[in-house]
Amino acid sequence: MEQPSWKKLKLSLERPYKDDNNQPIPTLLDITPEGQHIYEPREDPTTKIGKNLTRIFQEKGHDFFDKYSLGSQSDAEEVDEDKQKEQDDNVQPMTPEELFRMRIEILPQLHIAFGEMTQARDLLALMLSTPGNQPQIPGLYGTQQNTAPTQPSTLKATIVTKPPPIQSVQAFNTQLVIGSKDLALRKAADLLRTAAENVEKSRARSERYWLDALKIRRGNWGLIPAPLPLGSATGRGADKTSKDFLVSFSLEESPVIYRRRAIGRIPTFDTTSSLIEYPLRQHTCLQVSITTIDADGARLTVRNNMTEYDESKLQESLRGAQAEVVQQEIFSVLIREASNLPTASARVSERLISIDAAQGVELAFELVESGSIAPPEDQSAAAICDFIFSALHILLLRAHTYVKNQRLGQTGFYRPNPPAPQPPPLILQPVVDLLQYRAFCDRVHLEVHKVVHALRVAGVSVKCRVNRVGENGQQLVRLLTNTDGLQRIGGETLLRIDNRHSIRFTYSSPSSLTAHLPQATLAVASISQLTQLLWDEVGSCLLQRICEIGEELSEGIHGTWFVDLLTGRTVGRWEGKALYVNISFPELFVFVIGY
Repeated sequence: MEQPSWKKLKLSLERPYKDDNNQPIPTLLDITPEGQHIYEPREDPTTKIGKNLTRIFQEKGHDFFDKYSLGSQSDAEEVDEDKQKEQDDNVQPMTPEELFRMRIEILPQLHIAFGEMTQARDLLALMLSTPGNQPQIPGLYGTQQNTAPTQPSTLKATIVTKPPPIQSVQAFNTQLVIGSKDLALRKAADLLRTAAENVEKSRARSERYWLDALKIRRGNWGLIPAPLPLGSATGRGADKTSKDFLVSFSLEESPVIYRRRAIGRIPTFDTTSSLIEYPLRQHTCLQVSITTIDADGARLTVRNNMTEYDESKLQESLRGAQAEVVQQEIFSVLIREASNLPTASARVSERLISIDAAQGVELAFELVESGSIAPPEDQSAAAICDFIFSALHILLLRAHTYVKNQRLGQTGFYRPNPPAPQPPPLILQPVVDLLQYRAFCDRVHLEVHKVVHALRVAGVSVKCRVNRVGENGQQLVRLLTNTDGLQRIGGETLLRIDNRHSIRFTYSSPSSLTAHLPQATLAVASISQLTQLLWDEVGSCLLQRICEIGEELSEGIHGTWFVDLLTGRTVGRWEGKALYVNISFPELFVFVIGY
């Protein structure tokens, strides 16, 4: 049966030296980045043989062929004799160290052999001296035995001892014995010293433990019994007394999750350098920042000052841990309230809350790592952030007080229609109202200052008194701590023109403005309405003043001056002539038209 073509294919295992065109295949050495192949240069066989012969004469000498030619046996023997001489010449005498080492190894064996030979000699002499082994003496009448008396001898044991070593070896052995004993004594001394140090450390640690406990109790921190260790006996008659206690530094009305997190333990073993161990501490702090955008689009960010606590002190360490837990609780409340703000939009993430509190004002709360915040450069600008940071703590305590009052106010008797539980006071909304009130006051004062500047440029006497917050410090604290609801703060602006006309504005947070005019009290709903109201009142005051001046000047000619409220101008008439005075805003131009 004919096999397929692929089975007839045979491949040689040898390296191909020629290509399909029967041309030698050069050896590829490298390929350049440009794709050029670098091959091994071909070498002429004649040149290669010449180089090899030159190397032979350089390495073996010029008489190489004379020494190793066939049939020259004598020369080969001479070469062997020369090698033997070279080997004899290479033999070096023994050094004193090598001789001493050989002597140390051979002498003990020679002494043992000497003892064995001496013992064998004595044994042989003893055996020859016994009566049964006496030699016979030939005589005249035959062979006779030697009857000379012999001394009795007994077989004695011979002890062969190893000779003492030389003095240097004895000194070395003595040093070894002394060194081993000294090492053992040192180890024993180290063991005793270590045990004494451990006992002293244990005593100092126990003393420090109770001193720290007394300091914690004196600082009015909570001490609670620690749970029994795992595996402790809990049956009848077992000692269930806690041998340790924990430190609780949470707020009284905080949720359970934060009360469990606010636990510290005084270490009974010196495993760490800290005074108190906090198993659930996260080392974060709350940062309050406000970003404002001016008319040119520039962004300015200010942050609050962070309080640093000395962790090497017991009280400072507890205060720092408590502040961390309280700030985490505040942040959780802010996250819950940020989604229900009626007058602002908020963006919430895991550790960041960003709120557009007012136009061009962004309020941010962020949990950052402790010790990673640099102090603000402008301390005066950071005052508002410090105020918000402190107000958040007061508002949290107010919410806790409200919850406590609700809990303690519940009685044990049954009510058929119990009132619905009211939610605790808000924490974030008062802060947003405060920032909105601040931005609102800035916009109102900007419009008022435009009018004041225009009047002063025109030469009109004007006084402006601004009081954004009319309450004092005690009233503000009372408003913040009032559990019935946060009352709104307010202020006023008084504008007095030419020492006779007054315009008074009162406002309350977050954006309520009321104008108190001589003829009426109006609620201002927008900035444009405020601007128009200001210019109308200022224009009316100026026209009235112009009318009074005109009456004084035309008193001799019986002139008549009055203010036309419909056209908004002052009209003067005398001797058949009329003068009209009009005022244009906001440049405050006075137009006089007469005929």
